[in-house]
Amino acid sequence: MLYKTHGTCSTAIDVEVEGGIVKQVKFINGCPGNTRGIELLVQGMPAQEVIRRLKGVTCGHKPTSCPDQLARALEAAIEE
Repeated sequence: MLYKTHGTCSTAIDVEVEGGIVKQVKFINGCPGNTRGIELLVQGMPAQEVIRRLKGVTCGHKPTSCPDQLARALEAAIEE
């Protein structure tokens, strides 16, 4: 599913969850090194664990971040 992000440099996140496991994550835009690192770290993890770890992470003065938006994207993917 393609999740449109809000309040971050990334504009969207393409996520694939299968059987509760994160199969693939691809950030659209954002800081290339950081987002690629996140993509690789969460692949194969339980989606609920990723959500638990990343939800609420902020970026500087912003109330959200790319990791926080990923948590929200995974929540939306699970609800689908």
